[in-house]
Amino acid sequence: MLKTKKLTDDQLVAAYAKGDNQAFDTLLSRHQSRVFSYIYSVVKNRDVADDIFQETFVKAITTIKQGRYAESGRFAAWISRIAHNLIIDYYRQEKSENTLSADDEGVDVLNRRELSDCNIEDVMVNEQIHNDVRRIIEALPENQREVLMMRYYKDMSFKEIAEATQVSINTALGRMRYAILNMRRIADENKIALTL
Repeated sequence: MLKTKKLTDDQLVAAYAKGDNQAFDTLLSRHQSRVFSYIYSVVKNRDVADDIFQETFVKAITTIKQGRYAESGRFAAWISRIAHNLIIDYYRQEKSENTLSADDEGVDVLNRRELSDCNIEDVMVNEQIHNDVRRIIEALPENQREVLMMRYYKDMSFKEIAEATQVSINTALGRMRYAILNMRRIADENKIALTL
């Protein structure tokens, strides 16, 4: 597992396509939390979210095994798009089976912002947020920035971070805590909004 953790998403996809099941396990652990959170935030039902989540990764497995994956460098966006489409399919099916009434909602359940593709304004705002986050991270002390990068960008556990930086797990956790507090402080001081 440690060997595959250092690979990029595209390298993991290629390895999995050649039969390395551990590569897919790494992809799954790297993206499962974000994908499930997105699905659950839309459907608001844990059982439905579990079903859609499983279907998302089954679809990904099938596509990769059939050699049809062609999203170079964009695995995270690709897996999110699969989840997004399955959520829409779920709502369409519910509506056609009359088990979900749009009348009760007062609005069309398919006409929701979180189910629509981003418009240019959303793309620009997201890009600005990413740029702001990058600048804030660069302003952090080196030891805090290092832990934050390992945790969020390399998806390392605190145990792995502690080993890599040769400190205790408590020190690694403390550095992460201070990194987050400092990021909030820097954002507040500079009146930077980090959400849409």
